[in-house]
Amino acid sequence: MIGRLRRTYRRLRLGTRLALGLGALALVVFAVVGTALTTYMRDYLSNQLDDQLGLAQVAQSKSIAENGTLQGKKYYRWYYAVYDVSGNAAVLRKPEEAGDLPEDIAPLTSLARAQAAADTEMLRTAHITGEGEYRLRACEVEPGVVLVSGAPTDDIDDTVRRLITVQVVAFGLALAALVVFGRRMLKRGLNPLSDMAHTAHGIASHDLTESAARLPLRADKRGGGPEVEELRTAFNTMLEHIDDSLAVRAEAEQRLRRFVADASHELRTPLMSVRGYADLFQYAAANAPEERDRHLARLRAEAARMGVLLDDLLLLARLDAAEVEAPLRWEDTDLVELVRQAADAFRAGHPGHPLTVTLPASPGPVRLRLDPLRIRQVLDNLLTNAAMHTPAGTAVSVDVSVDVPAQEPVGGSPSTGIARVRIADEGPGIAAADRERVFDRFYRVDKARSRDRGGSGLGLAVARSLVRAHGGTLELTGAPGATVFVIGIPLSGLD
Repeated sequence: MIGRLRRTYRRLRLGTRLALGLGALALVVFAVVGTALTTYMRDYLSNQLDDQLGLAQVAQSKSIAENGTLQGKKYYRWYYAVYDVSGNAAVLRKPEEAGDLPEDIAPLTSLARAQAAADTEMLRTAHITGEGEYRLRACEVEPGVVLVSGAPTDDIDDTVRRLITVQVVAFGLALAALVVFGRRMLKRGLNPLSDMAHTAHGIASHDLTESAARLPLRADKRGGGPEVEELRTAFNTMLEHIDDSLAVRAEAEQRLRRFVADASHELRTPLMSVRGYADLFQYAAANAPEERDRHLARLRAEAARMGVLLDDLLLLARLDAAEVEAPLRWEDTDLVELVRQAADAFRAGHPGHPLTVTLPASPGPVRLRLDPLRIRQVLDNLLTNAAMHTPAGTAVSVDVSVDVPAQEPVGGSPSTGIARVRIADEGPGIAAADRERVFDRFYRVDKARSRDRGGSGLGLAVARSLVRAHGGTLELTGAPGATVFVIGIPLSGLD
C-alpha cells in the first residue's frame, strides 16, 4: 500500500507535488498552533475556575465559622462538604441541604485528609461517579475544620470542544485554500519550465539529419523568478551552441561532399586519359612504332600527374588526422637562407617576373625549429602562384621580418615572437567573392584556367595545413590590385 502511494506520488507533476508538500507542512503548523492554543485555553479556564473556587471559599469560611455549617448563596451544581479532621480521620458534618453533597463523596473525603496532612490548600481534578469531572478545592476554615468545594468542569470541556471544532473547520478551509491557490501560483511560476519541456520535445521531434538543420525553437516565456530566468538563459544558450554545432556540421558535410566530388572529378580526368592513351598505344604499337613512344610519354605524364594529386591528398589526410603524427622532419633551420634559396629558384624558373627580397634589418640568421623541405614547399607554392596568376612583367616581392614583444607580461608566461614572410605581387588581385575560399581544397579562382596550368586546386590548402602543422598561420591580405600572403611561424618553434 505504501509502495503504491509512493509510485502514485512520483507520477504527479512537480507543481502538484510542491502544493501537497506545502499543504503537509501547513498541516503540521496548524496542528502545533491548534494544540498550543487549545492547551492554553484549557489552562486559562481552569485557572479562572480555581480562582472562582478560592473567592467563594473565602466567603463560605466565614459562614461556617459562625454557624457551623454552610449557609447562604450557593452555585448551581457545585458541591460543598465540611469535615472535622483529626490525624488521618475526616468526619463529615451534616450539610445544610441534601443537595450540597453528591452520592459519591469519596473524592471529597480523600482531598480533606490530604489537606489536613499537608496543612495547605489543595486543588485536584477528580471524577465523581454519576456526575463527571469536577475541580475540587480544600482549605482550612479553622483548626480541625476543612471545607471542600467542588465545581463541574463541563463548561471548560464544552468551550474547549467548540474551540477545537472551530480550529478544525478554520484550519481545514485554510489548508484547502492554500493547496488550491498554492497549486495555481506554483503552476503559473512553473509555466516557464513547462515551456522548456515543450521546447525540448519540439527539438526531439525535429529532424537533425538534414544538412541545413536548424533549431528555430526557443524558450520564450518569462516569469518564474531569477532562478528560472537563469535556467531559461542557460537553456537558450545551449540551443544556440547546438545550432552553431549543427551549422558547422552541415558546412563540414557540404565541404566533404564537395571535396569527394572534386577529388573524383580530378582523378577521373587522368584515369580517362590513361585509358584513352592505353587504347591508342595498343593500336599504335601494332601499326606505327614511332607513335608508341609519344603515347608512352603521355601515359607517363598522366600517371605522374595523378601521383602528385594522390600525394597531396595523402599529405592533407595525414595533416588533418589528429591521432597521426604530422609528416615533418624537424631541424634547426635559418629562415633567411631558406627564403634566399626559394627566391633564386623563382628567378631561374620565372625570369619574366622581377623579384625583390627584403630581409630583416638586423644582420644574422633567423633560426627556427621547422621542416625545411615543407616550408620550402610552401614558399615555392606561393611564389609559383604569383607567377602563374599574373601577367608577365608583374613584380613580386618577398619580405622577411621578426616581431618580438617589447616586454614580458607581468605574472604570466613569456610571450613568443613571430617570424613573418610576406609574399606579394602587383597583379589583378583576388575578387572579394573568392578570398574566403582560396584555401578550400580543389578551389580555383580562375575557373577557365586549364588543369595543366592551373593545378589541381590543392596547393594553398596544402600550404596552410603545413604552416599550421608548424604552429603558425597563413593568411591572405591585400586589396584588389594586389595579392599578399603572410606566413607567421613562432620563433620558439615546435619540438
